[in-house]
Amino acid sequence: MKIYLIAVIKAKEEYREEVQETLQNMVRETVKEEANEQYTLHQGIEDRNQFVFYEIWKSGDGLARHNEQPYIRAFGDLISEKLQEPPQIYLTQII
Repeated sequence: MKIYLIAVIKAKEEYREEVQETLQNMVRETVKEEANEQYTLHQGIEDRNQFVFYEIWKSGDGLARHNEQPYIRAFGDLISEKLQEPPQIYLTQII
């Protein structure tokens, strides 16, 4: 079953550029993953510190493998210090 994921990430103002660079690297690497069908990064217009991922995964197993990749773990290192709050993750399916 395909997994549709939306992630909302809010960077602290002073770390916005660093967070954005890390997120853009995640895009460059993730699109190479076999289980990934779509992985797009958006930035807020009204709040430039807000980033939103829209992702489509072929399976839950593929998403689990993705979450173990070093570039995803590097993002995890930013969470406590450089984000306003933990990312909001929404796993969905089409109905």
